[in-house]
Amino acid sequence: MIQNASVPIPAARTPSPPILELAGVEKVYGTERNPLVVLHGIDFTVNEGEYVAIVGPSGAGKSTLLNILGCLDRPSRGAYRLLGENVATLDDHGLSQIRRRRIGFVFQSFQLVPHLTVQENVEMPMFYARQSRRSRRRKAGALIERVGLAHRTTHRPNELSGGENQRVAIARALANDPAMVLADEPTGNLDSATSREIMRLFDDLHESGRTIVLITHDESIAATAPRRVSLRDGRIEGDEFAEEHARVPA
Repeated sequence: MIQNASVPIPAARTPSPPILELAGVEKVYGTERNPLVVLHGIDFTVNEGEYVAIVGPSGAGKSTLLNILGCLDRPSRGAYRLLGENVATLDDHGLSQIRRRRIGFVFQSFQLVPHLTVQENVEMPMFYARQSRRSRRRKAGALIERVGLAHRTTHRPNELSGGENQRVAIARALANDPAMVLADEPTGNLDSATSREIMRLFDDLHESGRTIVLITHDESIAATAPRRVSLRDGRIEGDEFAEEHARVPA
């Protein structure tokens, strides 16, 4: 005879909050009498591990949206929650802390410090986060190797190609293990072959579980992401998931 055994029921897992959530976000410039509305009621959510391209023509509101997502600016109305925290209500110091701890930036113009080496550029965010010198050197070395530049650690930006500089910028963006990598036109200054190399690197980061939000005007770049959000005249006009994410061709 088989006796009934008391089998403990595992506790239900509390779902983690989205990485970011925009609800009714508007951005208005100008005066009350002459307002210029740049973003109109933006609503969208990005979950952990997603790779999203936000695409739109010049004047669509991409730069304004980028500044809000990167905590470089605040919405005029609406809520922006990053890991559940409404960062729209934070003061300048609070926004600075969020940028430092939770967001890794990759810019079109690389924004590396010209007199620092590759190693030193990648270590810089960890220096400001007060990590030990030993920890900075070890982690920076691993990140530089990951982006394929272990042979360039002592070089400075003017000794590197555009693609190599962008790889350094990507390694730097990962230095403080951010919740999200926010990339602004990351291939804008690169030729087509180098652009494909950089986009393959983003593919690899996504496959390793990184959350990536990429801003671009280039439809071919946006098409490499599994999810594509289309922005026009300050409004979202499309939010589509690819049936199957194809890796960037070699």
